[in-house]
Amino acid sequence: METILSPGPRLQKYGITEKKKAELDLLKNQVIDATAIVQQQQTIVNSLNEKATRYQGYLLVSENNRSHALSNKNLIDQVIQNAYDLAFNSRNAFVQTVSATQDTTRVTKNISDLISKLIYSVEIINKLSNLVIRKKALNPLISDDLISRINTAGTDANNAVALTLIALKSTLAAEASVLESEAAITLESKQATKLYLTLTNEKSLDTPLSVKPVSDTSIRALLYNAYKNAQIAYEKANNANDETGRQLSIATANLNKAQIKLQSLQASLAAATAAAYAS
Repeated sequence: METILSPGPRLQKYGITEKKKAELDLLKNQVIDATAIVQQQQTIVNSLNEKATRYQGYLLVSENNRSHALSNKNLIDQVIQNAYDLAFNSRNAFVQTVSATQDTTRVTKNISDLISKLIYSVEIINKLSNLVIRKKALNPLISDDLISRINTAGTDANNAVALTLIALKSTLAAEASVLESEAAITLESKQATKLYLTLTNEKSLDTPLSVKPVSDTSIRALLYNAYKNAQIAYEKANNANDETGRQLSIATANLNKAQIKLQSLQASLAAATAAAYAS
């Protein structure tokens, strides 16, 4: 009877338990590995989120700097145009003022000549009047009307001299005013031209303004380069921000996949554990 007893069923039951235990251990290890992967992916996502926030800040600062640089660039263009207009108009005003000065000087000279001629005429008329009066004393037949006309002519000549002197006085005052204006407009023209050339480093007011600054030392060139550098910095920040967003998107997708796999393994482990305890 003792040979009938067989250890077969106990060994088979022991083998099934070990197999399930091995399966449970395998699942547990897979869950542990999947958990580690999820934690690793979560760390990457967290790091990329911080990086994305930091680069968005860089991008915002770069955009503000670019806007300010563009505003300064547009403003210097307006200032240069205003300086050119001022210099050009001042030069035209200077030319016209010089012409007015020459005209005023010519008028003054003509009036001075006229006064000299009038004074000479008055002297002649006075001499003639004295001569006629002396002749009248010797010859009563000389007409009284002639003497009266000569006296009237002398009076008119003196009045003409007086009026011409008044005109000369006004002309001299005008000439002084024009000369004063000429001095002021000369200074203004020089300063306006100097301002334009300093802003642009152009050689002359008569040459067209270059599309690009002619040198790197002018105020125009400095502001143009500042905008160019701000534009480059913005593009770099924008590219870095886009690249970080792309990396974050990939890392988030990897995290989601790892989480799904972990949930699946956890469900499998729970089911296998329940089955093992139920057998």
